[in-house]
Amino acid sequence: MTRAFNFSAGPATLPEAVLRQAQQEMLEWNGVGASIVEISHRSAEFMAMAAQAEAGLRRLVGIPDDYAVLFLGGGATTQQALIPLNFAAPGQRADYVVSGHWGKTAIKQATPYVDVNVAASSEAGGFRDIPARAQWQLSPDAAYVHVTANETIHGVEYRDVPDVGDVPLVADFSSSIASEPIDVARYGVIYAGAQKNLGPVGITVVIIRRDLLERSGQPRADIFDYRSHAARDSMLNTPPTWNWYLLGLTVQWMLEQGGVDAFAKLSQAKSALLYDAIDGSGGFYRNEVAPAARSRMNVPFFLPDAELDARFVAEAKAAGLLALKGHKAVGGIRASLYNAMPLQGVQALVAFMRDFQQRNG
Repeated sequence: MTRAFNFSAGPATLPEAVLRQAQQEMLEWNGVGASIVEISHRSAEFMAMAAQAEAGLRRLVGIPDDYAVLFLGGGATTQQALIPLNFAAPGQRADYVVSGHWGKTAIKQATPYVDVNVAASSEAGGFRDIPARAQWQLSPDAAYVHVTANETIHGVEYRDVPDVGDVPLVADFSSSIASEPIDVARYGVIYAGAQKNLGPVGITVVIIRRDLLERSGQPRADIFDYRSHAARDSMLNTPPTWNWYLLGLTVQWMLEQGGVDAFAKLSQAKSALLYDAIDGSGGFYRNEVAPAARSRMNVPFFLPDAELDARFVAEAKAAGLLALKGHKAVGGIRASLYNAMPLQGVQALVAFMRDFQQRNG
């Protein structure tokens, strides 16, 4: 069997070693006589696995002890609604800095629960850059400041999230977590859907500074209360057990590969290779993002016309290069270069791009 190179933005490619281990353990896991998907989440065996996954993630990302780590269902979009419910009092203002589609989505989810102040936005420029810190109009009494570390659709990434003072900084790291070092202590809350760098779709990591859990927030059911989830070790209700297990395997694989420092070097090498191919194409391929804001994880680019875009995607698929069609909001092509994408995959894509240009340029 030959596996193609999968450039999907999410669900994304997983490490082959992780998939093979999961395959081997699918029918019978850890000597319990049953599959991991069949055993109780409250069994000693599963709880030990969950604790190991958390310990591995703490080591990988560098999460201090004064932060709780939650493993939840619902995706990052659900967290965008839960964050104001948990951390903003009724009628309180929260600041949002918008650099792309997912920043706008965060505002949409938060608006029923908090007075949203759009502190800065790059939408007028087509989301081709990060709003400069000097442009941010922060509120003096904001409950928190929200940013999206990497925008998967527009291909825009913060190289360094600016300081916001004493106000808790809340960040969506869904598509860039564990791809380079993060100073977790700078943030009040970090949340990340797993399906880019941490594992499969269906589980979301929420990292919360413990003192923020004491905020009363707004009236809410236990299932929407981060305090309740933290008190029950993310097992307030039945968690996504299979996804949690795969996340643990993926985290262990990343540690074995050298951890975040190794993936930071790899992501830089992969993205530089692809951007160099785009910039060196004489305009046949073009990326419209400001160079300083270009994402290492998601690289959108365009060909001279939509017909060539479609031909590129079809021929790339036939060549074993999958999921390169750009998001419907922007069109074109998009290559996602998450941690599990090997350098060889990007090399194969660049070789295909050069051949395609020779035949169609």
